[in-house]
Amino acid sequence: MQGAADALVLIEDGALVVDGDGRIVYCGEFEKLPEDHDSWNVVDHRPGFLFPGFIDTHIHFPQTYAGDSYGGGQLLEWLNACIFPSESLFADPEFAREAAVAFCDRRVAAGTTQAMVFGSAFPHAQDALFEETRRRGLRVVSGRGVQTAGPDSAAALITSEDDAVRLVSEEIEKWHAADTGDVATAMLHVAVVPRFSLAVTTETLKNLGELYDSVRDRGVYFHSHLNENDRPGTGEVATTKEMYQVGSYLDTYDGKFLPGSAVGGKSFLGRRSILAHAVHCQDVELARMAETGTSIAHCPTSQQFLGSGTMPWKRTVASGVNVAIGSDFGGGDQFLLTQVLADAFKVHISEAGDDGISMHPAEMLFTGTLAGARALDMEDRIGNFDDGKEADFVVVDPRAWPPLQGVVEKGVRSEDPALARDQTLFALLMAMREPAISEVYVQGRRIDVS
Repeated sequence: MQGAADALVLIEDGALVVDGDGRIVYCGEFEKLPEDHDSWNVVDHRPGFLFPGFIDTHIHFPQTYAGDSYGGGQLLEWLNACIFPSESLFADPEFAREAAVAFCDRRVAAGTTQAMVFGSAFPHAQDALFEETRRRGLRVVSGRGVQTAGPDSAAALITSEDDAVRLVSEEIEKWHAADTGDVATAMLHVAVVPRFSLAVTTETLKNLGELYDSVRDRGVYFHSHLNENDRPGTGEVATTKEMYQVGSYLDTYDGKFLPGSAVGGKSFLGRRSILAHAVHCQDVELARMAETGTSIAHCPTSQQFLGSGTMPWKRTVASGVNVAIGSDFGGGDQFLLTQVLADAFKVHISEAGDDGISMHPAEMLFTGTLAGARALDMEDRIGNFDDGKEADFVVVDPRAWPPLQGVVEKGVRSEDPALARDQTLFALLMAMREPAISEVYVQGRRIDVS
């Protein structure tokens, strides 16, 4: 995160050159293009802006139609009243197929070129998600949401212990790197995804841990929720610690899920592991995530929506953990990551006392792009415009959204060039809406809404 401002570059009359394999071979000033560029296919996006494709590190596919759901309470009440019943509708294959199309449409409209997607409990729904993602030419990391315990409202989503492991294993074999056969070039990847510790048992954690340990070297991911809601007495964090009798929530994912945080199985933590929220972490949990290379998907929009609190920005970043952005739709009510980043700016400047911080616009952009690539262990492939990377980018045309055009063309700018650049980026991030995202490219290919 440190150094983002120094690494920020604005090229006012720039060119991005993509070769036939969808890789970037030049990013720089237009006037410095090689002399033979007249023979190339040129697409003129002026007066638009090109951004790296946005990377969402936590979003829920089976909540495609559950955004803005009112449950009369915070996280656990909302799950019971709204989310478990909504996700149960995906038992209908046709409903799931329609949702997969809608989900991908919304991703494209928001310029989200890569995403860690919390998947449906139903295998046919996951098949629909992967099939539609492949058809559209998008990227995805996803895994079926595993539940082996829960309330009556989640009955349709709960499987036996044996079926939980079997279905995850089958999804890995069917879809992990299914498009190219090589995890290093694939667009489709699978994750092991227990819903959260309250939705599984110690047996589930042990069995999934053994499965994950056996496929970790194949580039399979791990994803779940951590320390989201800590309402006194009845919140998720307190309930988890009481149920498992552990010293920290993170212990349950670190193989220490037996009473007293005794080791009961394999750890899920590591370089391809992403834990969403991390609002109420102990210092020892942050240190352990930093030590193992585990990343955080920061979800400020949903944390406001569900009253979960604010992830302390300074303290979390200072721990050394990689922090990327997550929309958490439908806990969040935004697909558009620039609006989620705008919420991050607002909540963190409002933190109490010395904890408050005005996020630099370069820091915001980094969190929504390269930090996400780093969390997904794809920093060598995507996340910025470095030569050799795969050409994932979005075109932002301010003319398509007049409020954005106004702040870009008529907003006050400093006489200092560096500050003026920062002010322009900030205006773009804060005022951007979906209509302004005029084109989306993945591996140099234009992706359209269906």
